[in-house]
Amino acid sequence: MKNERIEKLQKFLDGSRSVYHAVENLRQELQTQGYTRLEEGKHWELLPGGKYYLTRGGSAIMAFRIPTAEPQGFLMTASHSDRPTFKIKENGEMDGKYIRMATERYGGMLMAPWLDRPLSVAGRVLVETEHGAKSKLVDIDRDLMLIPNVAIHMNRKANDGYTYNPTCDTVPLLGSEEAKGKFQTLLEQAAGGRILGHDLYLYIRQPSSVWGIDEEYLSSAALDDLECAWGCTQGFLNSTESASIPVLCVFDCEEVGSSSVQGAASTLLIDVLERICEARGLNLNQMLSQSFMISADNAHALHPNHPEYADSANAPLVNGGIVLKFNAGLRYTTDGVAAALLRTVCKKAEVPVQTYYNRADLPGGSTLGNISLGHVSVPTADIGLAQLAMHSCFETAGVKDAEYLMDAMACFYSSTLSVTADGEYSLI
Repeated sequence: MKNERIEKLQKFLDGSRSVYHAVENLRQELQTQGYTRLEEGKHWELLPGGKYYLTRGGSAIMAFRIPTAEPQGFLMTASHSDRPTFKIKENGEMDGKYIRMATERYGGMLMAPWLDRPLSVAGRVLVETEHGAKSKLVDIDRDLMLIPNVAIHMNRKANDGYTYNPTCDTVPLLGSEEAKGKFQTLLEQAAGGRILGHDLYLYIRQPSSVWGIDEEYLSSAALDDLECAWGCTQGFLNSTESASIPVLCVFDCEEVGSSSVQGAASTLLIDVLERICEARGLNLNQMLSQSFMISADNAHALHPNHPEYADSANAPLVNGGIVLKFNAGLRYTTDGVAAALLRTVCKKAEVPVQTYYNRADLPGGSTLGNISLGHVSVPTADIGLAQLAMHSCFETAGVKDAEYLMDAMACFYSSTLSVTADGEYSLI
């Protein structure tokens, strides 16, 4: 059955072969919808009814709208554009009987699924200009590399549990020894000039897929977290005006700790909020007191073959609705206030809500919410969509859940938050 919203999501996923391509695709989506690009190094004139966006580092993007009425707070979502992968090293060609590519791991990945798959390279390069350098996106759009497994005859313990050494076990094969030097030539042909620097990553060539007896599952590279980035963007674009300023945030570098100029630990969010307030004559502290954030980063679903890894009372199912994530140590920031506000939004949107806790002896990682709180202290709900095989190069989630997120975020961004007193909230 044709589902236009899921087809658009798949087109975005398939076209976002690097963090830079993902942000460029989101940028084009905003530009098409009439949003004006801002540059951080220039003066901002923000008008009532205006729609704006900016990028930082080519891998993070923020967008917002100015209400026609007097603004009274910010409603924000935060997701991330990066995914675990392999990054190409400088001087990457490794000589020998074969030409292989030197890589290093980016993020905490499942390594085994990367083997025996056609791979290629995408990202950005800095091309020499007359007075410096210019960033260009590149995507070598063909089957280019592969990481070959060792045959079972030579590794009899491969099926008994295997520890991968990234120095040798996950090095991609590029060509025969006659291929020396050809990779750099290929890149410069794609970029159209001499390359002075690069940020290039491997990606799998397999496109996204909708499957299952009722076509209820969606599998793709980078569902964590491009599925949330897309869902939040669609909700943002399809929302109606309210008295709150809607702010869409897609950060980079979440998978490696967010400590970059374009990550959630940077000043990007507070820089933008301060400039909005400065341009419109608003008091930042008063605005933040009437604000709320949703940190959207996918969640672990109950595994069909290993239910023992889940907290039995809080184990979300694929296609069971938006997942509200809790952790007493605040790796997830959801507290009672944030849970109540998120459930209010989902009730209005007629979207089901599930809950997630890590099993007590299996601590999970932190996400965007608690990191961004270091700069912008507002109530924050950590949510996600239930998925399987998180941090694999090909992950699985639910078709219904993707649409639930779009609907809930459209409702969220159409709301106005009022904090009448400490502990009293209105979201209409």
